[in-house]
Amino acid sequence: MESRQLKTTEWEQQIGRAVRELRQRAELTQAELAERSNVSLSAVRYLEAGKGSSLSTLVRVVRALDRSSWLEDLAPPEPTVSPIALLRERRDLEARGRRRVRHGAPRKDTT
Repeated sequence: MESRQLKTTEWEQQIGRAVRELRQRAELTQAELAERSNVSLSAVRYLEAGKGSSLSTLVRVVRALDRSSWLEDLAPPEPTVSPIALLRERRDLEARGRRRVRHGAPRKDTT
């Protein structure tokens, strides 16, 4: 199925089919996958049927099937530059740009 604007139920069904296929390729029963994932058997059944599941169940099952890469694809990329480091650098540059100016009596010419 292409990645057009799928409805939530379509995504659930597509993910459920993929999980079932992975489980079967790993030669696991639903009960074995449930045990490895530390979720209930009914949670695995609902997930595979595309009838809704919690994010926690999905994460546990995907990890048990050694497909953490699915989750990594969803995670935001790590920043290449630390936002805190950028703020510190900007603050330091601004501080260097400011020069102390003395406001006192004008100096007398001693020549």
